[in-house]
Amino acid sequence: MMSNLKNHDVQSVNIKTTAEKAFSYIANPRNLPNWTAAFSKADEKSALLTTPLGKLLIGLETKTNKEMGTIDWHLKMPDGGISVAYSRVVPAPDGNTIYSFILLAPPVPLEQIEGALSAQMGQLSEELHKLQTILAE
Repeated sequence: MMSNLKNHDVQSVNIKTTAEKAFSYIANPRNLPNWTAAFSKADEKSALLTTPLGKLLIGLETKTNKEMGTIDWHLKMPDGGISVAYSRVVPAPDGNTIYSFILLAPPVPLEQIEGALSAQMGQLSEELHKLQTILAE
């Protein structure tokens, strides 16, 4: 049986900078606290995740492919669960950069997915605009 619940969202932003500069900044996990609300601290191996229930220390692996422009974060939760955030940096025809982010629904009960995803969509929009401001030349 297929569900009509939306389980993902794709957002993008046009950034007035080169793809190389955007990729370098976004791919560095230490920059996550500068433009995201979810992380108050991050490095190459771990992150301090801010949740509605408090802060949570998680494992963090950033997987990148500069040639393809992909930057993916693999988050290992204390219970062993893995969550992945996918993103891509693409040179735009106007010389700027397009940054896109695929937001997956959080691991919550089915009846809570739409509300949780909707809240995260609004947060992601704010974060992308903050990143756009940080990287603007």
